[in-house]
Amino acid sequence: MLCFACIFLLLTLSRAGLGSLQDKQTDFGLKVFLQLSQDSVDKNVVFSPYGVASVLSMAQLGAAGNTNKALTAALGFSLRERGLSRQQRLLQRDLSSEEGVETASGVMVERKMSLEKGYRRALAKAFQTHPHQVDFTKPDQAVNIINSWVSDHTAGAIPEFLASGSLTDETRLVLLNALHFQALWKVPFDPKLTQERMFHCANGSAVPVHMMRLTNQFNYGEFVTTDGVDYDVIEVPYEGDSLSMFLVSPFEPEVPLNVLSADLSSQKIQQWRAELRSAKRQLAMPRFTLDSEVNLKTALMKMGLKDMFNLANADFTRITTDERLCVSKVLQRVKIEVNERGTEGAAATAAIMFSRMAVEEITLDRPFLFLIQHKHTGAVLFMGQFNQPELQ
Repeated sequence: MLCFACIFLLLTLSRAGLGSLQDKQTDFGLKVFLQLSQDSVDKNVVFSPYGVASVLSMAQLGAAGNTNKALTAALGFSLRERGLSRQQRLLQRDLSSEEGVETASGVMVERKMSLEKGYRRALAKAFQTHPHQVDFTKPDQAVNIINSWVSDHTAGAIPEFLASGSLTDETRLVLLNALHFQALWKVPFDPKLTQERMFHCANGSAVPVHMMRLTNQFNYGEFVTTDGVDYDVIEVPYEGDSLSMFLVSPFEPEVPLNVLSADLSSQKIQQWRAELRSAKRQLAMPRFTLDSEVNLKTALMKMGLKDMFNLANADFTRITTDERLCVSKVLQRVKIEVNERGTEGAAATAAIMFSRMAVEEITLDRPFLFLIQHKHTGAVLFMGQFNQPELQ
């Protein structure tokens, strides 16, 4: 796989000031990305900040007590705050009205579980979505339904989001976001100028890549992180000028990218937008395709969201009072292709929630102790530990 160590990719709407909600969603998404990048210092990472912020916002609408407090603290906002639900609806509408961009939110709920009316209203108001009933007692059938929904809303780019076995009969709710993006460069790269060159990876190795080249007027700037690391930013616009790609790389090749990631914020991106100046540059960048699947549970737990993954502590009583729910995993699949003509990207994000009120399977597939007790007297007649099967 292409070692994408010198370029951090960020797709952004070039209209400044989409509102405080979008800034807060961006800041949250960037923090999740930083956690992922710290765990993958020399690996490729591709991620949708908007997707994870959307899915956790849907979870937050159904959270109460300490779970709600933790989600509000991590996200930096609550859609129950005055006016923010409307901002979310307008943001989703604005994105979907952009040519080449489609985003959708979905909720799949166990058909026998009743949702609180307030939660249904909140989902409709903020995300313009209504729950779809699914029979999770047939997990593979439910996987096919969700995969079909994701495929439909990513123009077929992600046909198999969830693998067989991703859901169980304990699954009660799946919160979904799908995002599809396709755009041509404002000025395309000439394929005749694409040449094979060596790319110097973060792990010290060098691999050959197809390097695209374009000489043009770009918005360009040089910046310094709060820790004094110099880097530059070049903006490559898409056709129509409402979308663009920022390419960000440190001056010194030995600087790890997570140093730059740690300095990212919505305010920093606004600073780039304000300070970039038109300059003639020759841009050489790899033609690449990235395909990433990640469970965000570890990253989110490090950000203070442990309790929502714990059945004993999670409080989602605003979703339902039928059963106690918690989040089992937050999955994201992202595909992106960048070539001489433009970019196509697709992302699917899911928060899978479950309850253990269903019959729980206990599998002794690891070492265990055993004791044989006489009930009446309490005498332990035998005991032992089983570490491995005896060879027959």
